[in-house]
Amino acid sequence: MQNKMSGSLNHAMIDGPAGRAAQEYANQFGQPGFQDITRAYIDQNYAGYTEENQETWRTLYDRQMEYLADHASNVYLSGARNIKLVRDHIPYLSGPKSVNTFLMPLTGWQSKAVPGYLPAKAFFACLARREFPTTIVIRPKESIDYLPEPDIFHDIFGHVPLHADPTFADFLQTYGKAALTTDDPHHTERLSRLFWFTVEFGLIREGGRNRLYGSGLISSPGESKHALTSKEVDRRPFDLEAVCNTSFEIDHFQPILYVLDSFEQLRDAMDTYAKRLLDAARDNAAV
Repeated sequence: MQNKMSGSLNHAMIDGPAGRAAQEYANQFGQPGFQDITRAYIDQNYAGYTEENQETWRTLYDRQMEYLADHASNVYLSGARNIKLVRDHIPYLSGPKSVNTFLMPLTGWQSKAVPGYLPAKAFFACLARREFPTTIVIRPKESIDYLPEPDIFHDIFGHVPLHADPTFADFLQTYGKAALTTDDPHHTERLSRLFWFTVEFGLIREGGRNRLYGSGLISSPGESKHALTSKEVDRRPFDLEAVCNTSFEIDHFQPILYVLDSFEQLRDAMDTYAKRLLDAARDNAAV
């Protein structure tokens, strides 16, 4: 479950009866009687955002977009334009001006509000449906530079623009389907590393130089610059086996990053890995 954020906007948005019921359902997802992942979703309750919350969004948007304009993947930047990501206000998840309205026709993906962290199986089930579980709270003003857990800026600003790209969208759904099929701790750990070094902290080579695409880099003012400029970062060419065998820590800037040649490379590698997992699942079921 998501940790409470000191000074955060308004826990009533996630702590009411609907939020508690959704979180409880997510915590039990996969057990008998708990197979409908849509019951882990909640309404955004947009009226709950304060002006300070909106100011935090605008401040973060301005700070990051200025840097990302010349340092983010072109796929990310075009995705942000295509979903009509704006600086003026925290994005809507429903209604005619929502990011989902513009995203759905492009790839079939949608962002769905959730009350907090989802357990792995519930998270994978969302991805397998082309639905991204989205935190709706935003970091408090006093924590604007760093927050250890996701918020709506990380999830919408950092993740969702890539969901507008068909190649990345296919990769992410395949990842969810594959992860949902295995209970093997070995593969679960490997898949978590793959997610970390790509979806969260991935670099890609475009136009002869490294650019940002991982949401942890895209949404972090400090880490985005560190990833591209620090001499302390070991930037390695992407290789699926190498990535899956590399451990990571979450409480400091990343010392190792992997660089894609293209999103097709990521999609094809995931397709290969998914086939191994699905074949293994069929073999186990036949025994």
